[in-house]
Amino acid sequence: MQEQVEDEQTRDSKHTRTAFADGPRLLADIGATHARFALQTAPGTYRSVRVLKCDEFDGIVPLLRFYLSEHEDLGLHHAALALANPVDGDYVRMTNRPWAFSTDEVRRELGLNTLLIVNDFTALAMAIPGLKSEDLMQVGPGKPVPHAVLGVLGPGTGLGVSGGIPTVDGFVTLGSEGGHVNFAPSDEREFAILQAAWREWTHVSNERLISGPGMEIIHRALAERNGVDAPDRDSAAIIAAAMEDKDPLCLEVLECFCGMLGGAAANLAVTLGAFGGIFIGGGIVPRLGEWFKSSPFRARFEAKGRFSGYIADIPTYVISTPHVAFDGVANILSEHLRGRSGDNTLMDRIRQLQPELTPAEQRVASLVLEQPRLVLNEPIAGISKLADVSQPTVIRFCRSLGFLGLADFKLKFASSLTGSIPVRHSQVRGSDSTHDLSAKVIDNTVSAILKFRDQLDVRAIDRAIELVSRAKRIEFYAMGNARVVALDGQHKFFRFRIPTALYGDSHLFSLAADLLGPGDVVIAISNSGRLPELLAAVDKARAAGADVIAISSSQSPLARRASVLLAVDHAEDNTSFLSMISRVLQLLLIDIMAVGVSVDVHHARAASSSSAPAPALISHLDS
Repeated sequence: MQEQVEDEQTRDSKHTRTAFADGPRLLADIGATHARFALQTAPGTYRSVRVLKCDEFDGIVPLLRFYLSEHEDLGLHHAALALANPVDGDYVRMTNRPWAFSTDEVRRELGLNTLLIVNDFTALAMAIPGLKSEDLMQVGPGKPVPHAVLGVLGPGTGLGVSGGIPTVDGFVTLGSEGGHVNFAPSDEREFAILQAAWREWTHVSNERLISGPGMEIIHRALAERNGVDAPDRDSAAIIAAAMEDKDPLCLEVLECFCGMLGGAAANLAVTLGAFGGIFIGGGIVPRLGEWFKSSPFRARFEAKGRFSGYIADIPTYVISTPHVAFDGVANILSEHLRGRSGDNTLMDRIRQLQPELTPAEQRVASLVLEQPRLVLNEPIAGISKLADVSQPTVIRFCRSLGFLGLADFKLKFASSLTGSIPVRHSQVRGSDSTHDLSAKVIDNTVSAILKFRDQLDVRAIDRAIELVSRAKRIEFYAMGNARVVALDGQHKFFRFRIPTALYGDSHLFSLAADLLGPGDVVIAISNSGRLPELLAAVDKARAAGADVIAISSSQSPLARRASVLLAVDHAEDNTSFLSMISRVLQLLLIDIMAVGVSVDVHHARAASSSSAPAPALISHLDS
């Protein structure tokens, strides 16, 4: 099944190779033909590299499971996949393969805390600033301008296109589908090839011809045009016949192909103003080796009419190092994890710098930290009014952080938030309007839910659903604020015709536990997990053979006594305030279990062909 196996690959890195505290990370570069996998064990270090054929799998989950079957004992928590496909939202439908999937469903099925899906050429662009001279083969003249825009493209099964835009502290990569722009022939021969392609498609993009499958179309079209009776060849056979056998038709195919690529690269260069260079990746061009230097690529790249002088100084490179996409996707995953944990983020920089700012600038900093989304949406006049400072003070604040001005700050700040507000507890002030205090409560809750989603222990939830599904009896033990959550659970599980009771009095916990036996389930809910009466009742229940599902802090005594722990580790000061967000997270766990049980019941009834109606709870919750 495996086309290629490499037991270990270690790439040099400017970073110190220190093992990650949370274990290795799964990286993958998945194209239409091949999928390349590696385990990143430290910055710049990749092991267990594998290359698999996508044709031998019927979906992305079987592909991932096959690779992970050799690494089940590693406890993987984080993964990032570079995909030869546009990526927009949770649902991904691949362009060149009949695969479709939900990113979050794949993450939950594999038991991962983090799963990122990015475009493969976005990942490639992310790797380019870290490449060394020995990783590149320059084609033609030109010298890169420091801190300038980069262009990236490369033919493989498709034609990937991206770019990198410099910022104060790195590059922002472009998620582009530039390979699908219309193909434009430059001479009569290319027009003949376009006419041949038009027989199959009404729209012929660059990707249709400047790719592996496109090389086969060029081969057929030139054979017909030249009156040559040539066998059908795939791209690998065309390259081999040209490079090894010096077959005239195949050499002409490669020359035409490289000229077309030069034209596409030139269009990308003038579109982006890519004075940092054009970088060519993908699976085809690196296989051409030194021959590519003498191909028509560079001449066609510079053949830009009035703009030939403009483009002549832009250097072009072939990326010659293997598996370079791993570097890019690893960088993207690392930045995401740093942002989520709060390390080295722009929010942290503001907190660290705040004491050194002037009093007026500190007011701007406080506004940014407490209401980040509001700052992003407000013009400078609105920000200055909310922070009670002048507009020049807002500009000085941005420049104190190293930005050119407010627009530059907002661009980077929006990127650093990565789609969610950092989990914080903004203090409601007496001067807050109803709109502001409402936004603070909602923003804190939403961000906590998103973080909670990423850290769910899917295996524990599966086990909890299994216990509840076959329970003879369910008893909820909870007090205070948690009793509301238990009452919600009692109402939901009773609808499955399971005998269900709720005890909210600590004196009754032990009496109730005395009546339990094997097959019974206790769901104990407690923020602190330290109530002595609750712990004693849980011990009795376990001794009697009942199972205990604890919804509590992972560091609590209750967690250590439970059969299954559903952890809620959101920190709240419940000595002074009522727990609000923790209660919401506990209710979500009840809902997750209820939907899971509903699905199990529905499947069981369908399997037995019962005429009894399926439970309505799942449709109620999904609505």
